[in-house]
Amino acid sequence: MVTQHGIKLAVSLISAHFGEIVAKVCCCLLQKGTLTLSDITRYTELPSQQAKNCLLVLIQHNCVQAFAIAKEGFGMSTRAITHYSVVYENILHRLRFSKFLTIVSEELDKECEELLEGLLQHGRLTLEQIMLRAMSKQNEGTSVYQDVVRTNFVRLVNLRYVERCPTSEPFLAPNSEEEAPSISKRGPKSAKLGLSETIEQRAMKAASPSEAKRFLIVTDIGADVTEAKTGASMTNLMLGEKRKHEALETDGSGAATICEKEVLWRVNFEEFVYQLRKKVCASNVRSRLDDGASIILNAMLDATKSEENLKSENTVSLTMDAIFEEVMKSEDGRTMTLDHVRAGLTQLGCHPFIRDGEEYFSVDIKNIIEIAQNEEVESIMLKRYGDDAYRMFRLLSKTGHLVETEKISDMAFVERKTACKILYNLWKDGYLHMEKIISHGSTQSQFLLWKVNKHLIKEQVLDEMCHAVLNLMQRMAYELGKEHEILQLPREKRIGVLGKRFDRIRKVKILLDSSLLKLDDAIMLFSCF
Repeated sequence: MVTQHGIKLAVSLISAHFGEIVAKVCCCLLQKGTLTLSDITRYTELPSQQAKNCLLVLIQHNCVQAFAIAKEGFGMSTRAITHYSVVYENILHRLRFSKFLTIVSEELDKECEELLEGLLQHGRLTLEQIMLRAMSKQNEGTSVYQDVVRTNFVRLVNLRYVERCPTSEPFLAPNSEEEAPSISKRGPKSAKLGLSETIEQRAMKAASPSEAKRFLIVTDIGADVTEAKTGASMTNLMLGEKRKHEALETDGSGAATICEKEVLWRVNFEEFVYQLRKKVCASNVRSRLDDGASIILNAMLDATKSEENLKSENTVSLTMDAIFEEVMKSEDGRTMTLDHVRAGLTQLGCHPFIRDGEEYFSVDIKNIIEIAQNEEVESIMLKRYGDDAYRMFRLLSKTGHLVETEKISDMAFVERKTACKILYNLWKDGYLHMEKIISHGSTQSQFLLWKVNKHLIKEQVLDEMCHAVLNLMQRMAYELGKEHEILQLPREKRIGVLGKRFDRIRKVKILLDSSLLKLDDAIMLFSCF
């Protein structure tokens, strides 16, 4: 879902990281949709080579995906036309780089964090480039240290934090009805254009490596072949995948050399976003229910995680024994009994179903996220419009259908005149849907019906959050720019008035950073499903 302020936020991020010219090309793609190079040069009025260089920068940093489409020329000849599509989500992920590094630092170590930092900074690198960058920070360049770097890199791939880059320019043959392909336009209404698969979605699928190759890495540490399938060993691979591994193993060091020098790698944003969403969901469950329910949710999410269920609306179904075994793996979970786990599953709304004579449980993740979204919106109602508006909005949200004004007034214990004013303000600000009904009897009467349109609210709140992030970023730039000289002073000169100014800007930065992190958590929440 791309909103107007979401576009402005994305352009601001690109401008801050790569400059105004690259941001101009990015803005053009966000506003106009997928374009060819000639279209981009026409809209931006940039020289062709300059526009091409900007696109290469955006592709290098995973913000644009190129793809070619066959087009009939004169006579019987056909030619491929390259199109460029912006990857909006990857631009917003740039806000989360510090969170990604924190996850790796906590789960692995400093060396792995530094390897990931290099990929975040440079977008796409080969393993050889990653090793050269790592060794440039060391006084030694021994083969022993190279093996350490390779080992740490393999750990990142095994945990799916790093993946092979997609194909740089996949070829798409247009469908019979797509001789002139319908390129979707970016913007707040783009999600409503239809449920059919867009040409951009087809391009992303075509560019993505197969699951067997996506996390496949060949190194010359004992000529090993490592394939990062969580919870799966080589013996569990399909026959076709085994043949691929065997073929690579026969190549020995030759395959390892190709992998190190030619295969490009990037950060797997989906895995990190999954980890962050998991934390947000666990935090919401902990605050609404208790620590036990949060521990069980984390255990079930970790139990059988795979790429297929990263965006699933439900966790994988597990037996009670399997859930209890996962719960026992955490330090806090070891204090729980089987009865505690069963009670926690009930709190989470898990209703068992029987399969092969055993009880299976699955958590509805979508429901947890929707509850968290509702709480966020209700919090906005309370802070912005007051208690009466909060009660009325909560009533309509739970009712889920059209309700007449007088009935809302009675059920929420709000005076009719006040209720009308609040409902009108909420409708005007995009939080409610209104319908007018005119009854024709002895006298003509008009009734106003109201309901909560969750899709519109989701879009509205997401746009407001992007606007808030944009304002915080601008405030941060202003404050740091104003005190730039103070920040450059050595510690021994930060005394008296200068010391107070330094302490002030440090506190302001901490407050703004904290607010940005919290807002980003909320944006991720509203970007789900």
